[in-house]
Amino acid sequence: MKDLCQRLVKATAQIEVDLREIGNIPQEGKIPSSSQVIPLVLVRNTRGYIVKVSNQINGAYENGWFDACSVMIRRIIETLIIEVFEKYKLEKKIKNQNGDFFFLKDLINECLNETSWTLSRNTKHSLPKLKDVGDKSAHSRRFNAIKNDIDVLISDIRNVLQELIYLAGLK
Repeated sequence: MKDLCQRLVKATAQIEVDLREIGNIPQEGKIPSSSQVIPLVLVRNTRGYIVKVSNQINGAYENGWFDACSVMIRRIIETLIIEVFEKYKLEKKIKNQNGDFFFLKDLINECLNETSWTLSRNTKHSLPKLKDVGDKSAHSRRFNAIKNDIDVLISDIRNVLQELIYLAGLK
């Protein structure tokens, strides 16, 4: 009986530690335990905000938050397209008269039509598909992304991100 009581006290203490740990989320967020969508080797040593968004994509996927994952995929593509235009000093081509960057649809169109670089056939094909699932998750009241929505795009995500990262001179 004494042994049982000691084990219960020890277990209770451990539960308290675990609960404090669960509630103690760092200000900059947690690092996911896997890289199931974006391999971190792809974004490591680029820009801090690109790494953070990649961690959020992987973390959202890992936790089954597929709408959040697809919206963040949309965000990283938007960011990387802007990075490419800035690298080539062409950012004026993707801004409106107020100096604001275009929405993703127009960013993609400008990226596809720009002659200062050549996009691969795969990237040209993948960009609209990646935008589509992100748009549905962000803007459709009746659409909720599921795991397969992301799974079928993982190869596209990797190809597009890698190409845009290289075009932006981030690697």
